[in-house]
Amino acid sequence: ADIDLDRAKAVAAEGANIVPVACDVCDVAQIKALMDKAGAEQGGIDVLFNNAGAGGERAPIDEIEPDGWDRTFHLLLRSVAMGIRYASPYMKTRKGAAVVNTSSVAAVGPGYSPTAYAVAKAGVLHLTKCAATDLARYGIRVNAVQPGFINTNIFTASLEVPDELADQAKAFIKQMSSNAQPVARSGMPDDIANAVAFLCSEEASFMTGASLIVDGGLTVGPRHS
Repeated sequence: ADIDLDRAKAVAAEGANIVPVACDVCDVAQIKALMDKAGAEQGGIDVLFNNAGAGGERAPIDEIEPDGWDRTFHLLLRSVAMGIRYASPYMKTRKGAAVVNTSSVAAVGPGYSPTAYAVAKAGVLHLTKCAATDLARYGIRVNAVQPGFINTNIFTASLEVPDELADQAKAFIKQMSSNAQPVARSGMPDDIANAVAFLCSEEASFMTGASLIVDGGLTVGPRHS
């Protein structure tokens, strides 16, 4: 499910067993419709990965406007809560059901992101723990990942730049980010996908309410601006 249905269709066309669905996670009705569709067509939901996001409002706390704050929290925190809310009825009868939420290293301290983003991602961590407690009696595990500097389009998506410039920016970010943490390479989407796959697997069946930091050592190595 993605707000950009054309790109979702392009991924599905690569041959994987994917059903692309348009969903704006800032619209709770669309989240509910997505979960109802998945639950009805698949006979239930085994895994929920709450991963939609963007940089959000960039203004510091002394300048941010209420609307910017609310938009950021609707995208980054409310969508996660409502994703769990409307998926969980379809997960309660599924053995080994698992939820994974995308938080961020920004949740562990200031300096990694704009303020609203950091506070929302900290909220995702606490929501993960609370939801793990609420859903444990149904056998549903809830965990989180905390990505570091990962080379995705999050850095250009909110700028509405052409695809060619976005690709150039990603290449620059890849080169620059290899020096941003102790592991001397750029963090890639597969690094996060592998962690998510582990948290959804039987190998992680004794983990709930936990979070995996996947940041190449960014939070323990030298700090970079």
